[in-house]
Amino acid sequence: MSAAPAGTDTFLAAAQDLNGPLLHQPACGGYGCALSGDSTAYLSNMTWTTWSGTEAVGQGVYKLDDCQPNCAAGTVYAVATVVTLSQPVKVCSPSATRWVWSHASFTFPNGLPKALQGQNAPQNPWTFTPLITAAQQTCAG
Repeated sequence: MSAAPAGTDTFLAAAQDLNGPLLHQPACGGYGCALSGDSTAYLSNMTWTTWSGTEAVGQGVYKLDDCQPNCAAGTVYAVATVVTLSQPVKVCSPSATRWVWSHASFTFPNGLPKALQGQNAPQNPWTFTPLITAAQQTCAG
């Protein structure tokens, strides 16, 4: 078992779901790679400049639903972003130990649209707390 993560065994858990696809340096093409389990936050058209065992840094588009008046009827904004994924947590399985990113920090080179400012701003930094709990449970016992 790996004692510490390496870039080759560190992944993005799509929609923060350990039972879903684990993505390694994903391009996040098409609509993108879900960051949220509720389909309101996606990474798209990503180019990764770093993908190591301690962090992944990429630039692309962060697609965010403003959920106004609700998430189903909300407007999705495509925002230029640089994202840093960090704090990998260990996921245990009979086949292999994997690590998944549990934290994301964003910078927005062109700023955020007015609809996504103030109280409507995206969580930043974002700690994937449910994912951390689920990962810890895979290694218990």
